[in-house]
Parts: sequence; C-alpha cells; structure tokens
Amino acid sequence: MTLVRWDPFRELEEMSDRLNRAFARPALRNGGKEHLTVADWVPTVDISENEGEYLIKAELPEVKKEDVKVSVEDGVLTLSGERRQEKEEKGKKYHRVERSYGSFVRSFSLPESVDESGVKAEYKDGVLNLHLPKTEKVKPKAIEVKVG
Repeated sequence: MTLVRWDPFRELEEMSDRLNRAFARPALRNGGKEHLTVADWVPTVDISENEGEYLIKAELPEVKKEDVKVSVEDGVLTLSGERRQEKEEKGKKYHRVERSYGSFVRSFSLPESVDESGVKAEYKDGVLNLHLPKTEKVKPKAIEVKVG
C-alpha cells in the first residue's frame, strides 16, 4: 500500500473544477427544455517565464485592439476591455447564443522581480501577448568557483 500525503488545496482545486464543469453544462429542466446560464466572460490566459521575462498570453477572440486596456499600478497588472455582440440583423433569427459578451477585467499581482516600466503589449490574431521583463538584479548570473 502506498501512502499519499493529503493536500487540502488539491482537494479544493478538484472541487472547484467539478463545480465549474457542472455550471458550464446545460441543465435539462422544465419538461426537457434546455436552459443554459452563461457566466460573465473572462479571457483565458497562459503565463510562462524564461530567464529574461514573464509572458502572459490572453485569448481575446473578436475583441478589437481599441477595446483592450492594459495598466500596471502598484504591482498589479490589469487587463480590461469589452467583447461586443454583433448587431442583430433584420431577417436573421438566432436559435442559440452561447458565446459570452460584455466587459471583462483580469488582474494579476506581479512579482517584485518585474520591471513595471518595461511592460510591452502585442496584439495579433485575437491573442494579446504581454511581455513583463525581469529586473537586472533578478536575472541569474553564473559565478565562477575556484578550486585551489
């Protein structure tokens, strides 16, 4: 028998994932009619790091560049904007609308190692790339060890 260390945070994360999946699925109620509750829209992000910078990639499909705002203040990076719904056209009838629209805000606490003045943003094909350079003192440097 293998002993496994109990991690309460892992259990909370698993429970959160189960709840998110449960509320993201349509529920059948009212005689078989489908009801779907769409949560506020929040863009998904990937955060990675290399020796020189952190990179945040945010998916912003169908969001115009001018509808996106990025700010850095007091160690917090804030990404905000709006995805606008298509205008309803005459003669066009929607049978289902599952995509979410509206305003969004995401905030990220930055590590002290980020040079806030050097943050750069690039937007292409619905993906926002935020480059967060590390300060010089944090970059790893090799130290030669002499044996003698």
